[in-house]
Amino acid sequence: MQGKIISWQSRFQRLADISKDTRLINFYQQGVPDPFGALEDCEFAALDFETTGLDPSKDDIVSVGIVPFDLKRIRCAQAKHWLVKPRSALAEESIILHRITHSQIEQAPDLADVLEEILATIKGRIIVVHYQFIEKTFFHTALMTRLGEGIEFPVIDTMEIEKMAINKHRSWLDRLTAKPIPSLRLADCRKRYGLPFYQAHHALSDALATAELLQAQSQYCLSPTKMIKDVWC
Repeated sequence: MQGKIISWQSRFQRLADISKDTRLINFYQQGVPDPFGALEDCEFAALDFETTGLDPSKDDIVSVGIVPFDLKRIRCAQAKHWLVKPRSALAEESIILHRITHSQIEQAPDLADVLEEILATIKGRIIVVHYQFIEKTFFHTALMTRLGEGIEFPVIDTMEIEKMAINKHRSWLDRLTAKPIPSLRLADCRKRYGLPFYQAHHALSDALATAELLQAQSQYCLSPTKMIKDVWC
């Protein structure tokens, strides 16, 4: 674990030195939160992307939602949502899924045009996601395409927290028979905590749903006094 602590702190310092984009330099110079700090003392930013598909090598980000929060309150007044014009075509399947149409993104800015505002909203906070592959990989790839350099950052993944909580309470028989674990989809995870149903596949509502899920997890399976270094990845 000590290696993880050193790697994120030193990695941000190194990235700030080698990055060529001033927006990314400012983001890295802000540093990472104290890895020994308790979760209950932290400021978080739930981050969610809607994309044109699931393959970052050919698909792109079409909307971004960010909701700042801590373990006691959601800061809805500070929440942000952007529609952005993807560099890949909107497939019929993606339009049906997230209900973002060609006409809606026709005048939308490119991701690079709102990058400074996005980074200003998340910098200095612990980023919280549900299934880190989407946010980490798509963000990195999208910026590589636009800027010639990607982005790196630690996250708390509510899907991983839920998976660990479920596995911790699996019976020996479930393990012996390799019984599949319950669904880890965001809506299904929320349902286990009695959280309300939200319409899925909207970046802002999914970010809100993720923030609420982490708050619920901190009451049932994740100690608020746990140190950041034990949770982020």
